[in-house]
Amino acid sequence: MNKTININLGGYFFHIDETAYKKLKKYLDAIAKSLSDDPEGKNEIIADIEARICELLSEKITETRQVVNELDIHHIIKIMGEPEDYSDNDESFEETKSKSNNGKNNFKKLFRDRENRFISGVSSGIAHYLDLDVVWIRIAFILLTVFSGMGLIAYIVFWIVTPEAKTTAEKLQMEGERVTIDNIEKKIREEFSSIKETIEDGANNVKKKVADGFQRNGKNTTSGLQDLLNVIGNMITVVFNVIGKFIGLIIVIFSSIILISIFFGVFSLGSFELLGYGDNLINLPDFVYDSIIPYWILSICMFIVIGFPFLILFILGLRIISSNIKQFSKTVSLSLLSVWIVALLTIVFAGIDIGTSDAYNGTKIENYPLNLSSKDTLFLKMINDDELYFQDKLRRSTKRIKVEDNGVKKIYSTNVKVSVEKSNTENFTFKIRKVSEGRNKNKANEKAAKIDYRYSIKDSTLKLNAFFLSHLNHRSSDEIVYVTIYVPEGNTVFIDTSTHSFLYRIKNSNNLYHGDVTNHFFEMTEKGLNCTDCIKQLKM
Repeated sequence: MNKTININLGGYFFHIDETAYKKLKKYLDAIAKSLSDDPEGKNEIIADIEARICELLSEKITETRQVVNELDIHHIIKIMGEPEDYSDNDESFEETKSKSNNGKNNFKKLFRDRENRFISGVSSGIAHYLDLDVVWIRIAFILLTVFSGMGLIAYIVFWIVTPEAKTTAEKLQMEGERVTIDNIEKKIREEFSSIKETIEDGANNVKKKVADGFQRNGKNTTSGLQDLLNVIGNMITVVFNVIGKFIGLIIVIFSSIILISIFFGVFSLGSFELLGYGDNLINLPDFVYDSIIPYWILSICMFIVIGFPFLILFILGLRIISSNIKQFSKTVSLSLLSVWIVALLTIVFAGIDIGTSDAYNGTKIENYPLNLSSKDTLFLKMINDDELYFQDKLRRSTKRIKVEDNGVKKIYSTNVKVSVEKSNTENFTFKIRKVSEGRNKNKANEKAAKIDYRYSIKDSTLKLNAFFLSHLNHRSSDEIVYVTIYVPEGNTVFIDTSTHSFLYRIKNSNNLYHGDVTNHFFEMTEKGLNCTDCIKQLKM
């Protein structure tokens, strides 16, 4: 039967048998003796060692076993190491880390690092845990906050559930170092060395200021005023630093949004466009499709010209937030500048090419007879192909829409103008005039001839298409189709309501506007059309 003893270790009470107590006491005395030659930080080192031993002992205590025995102490000594194993204090920390089982730990623990905090040390702690630069963790939280709002929630959750690394043992665990006597000692000595250097620098600065104060006419009254001004200057510097970091944060958020948008745009063009699916995802300016340069290459050049300045702005914002971000090397800077200049020159060349490609107008005229007798009435209607593009109400527009006609992509346009004029002969005729643009007169005429405009005649009804189709590469050209109906004098024409938006040059003796001539019968006279069924309406 062994005698048990109550001890206070690291602020916690333990029940320990007498043999284990003697072994633990001997171990702690040996550690204190090994530190006696250099008393700097000795108490802090011993306190951290006791805190670590306390943590290990707490893991051994269970509900069925409340007393610490000799085997527990032996296991702890094996983990912590014997004092004589670290008697060579001149050995560097890097050399010690490289030794087997004395370097990196098998696992890390997540703590908040308040020594390198911006707010609470959450980002610094995660950076230690993931072996990343803390700047990228902060950027990740910012982007998550901007785009989903989850960044702020996640940060608060980490702040609540993650403990702060207060003791030396916890700081070692946060950095992935094994918690041994040697590592604890070295960590504390490093901290004391840093504090000592800070104090010495501060003392030297104070000493220098005092000496400067006495040198100025031997008056020490000015030194107090100078110190006050220095304090005010430091406060102003701090305020401007905070404002600067806030501005840097705004720059990072703004430029990152633009860069992400550009990235998805390039991805859509570079992937979907090459596969033939991108046109429905991205609406590009019309002129890029009529260039001799493939439009997806031209679009990427446009994104480069726009995106690179925002990339520079993004890096500038990061450098304002953190001084750890280095600027681009000279080689990288020159490479980016070269790529940007090439992209800019490509766009300029395409612009010049497009500017000269529509310099001339071309026309294609087609005349068709209408086999109607002098007693027949011509019925004029406009129709649409709803399978190509549905319109709930027919209307003329200069808008060009991409459609698919029998598996071929074409441009659909409703820019059709219809007029009714007096025929110089005794026969009904009509003329179709197609107009397009080109690099020269011949090219313009060729493009005009390729315009696909259709009509149909049944009995005495002329059905004109309310649209025309043209080649996909003609989307930047101003194209239009003019249809002129020639009616002999004394003959009648009925203008259907469907023509309402397409009519122009409807000369009539009733002084009716284009919007009022539909759904009426008109007789062609020497002076133009005369309404035959709206006289009573006009007299009312």
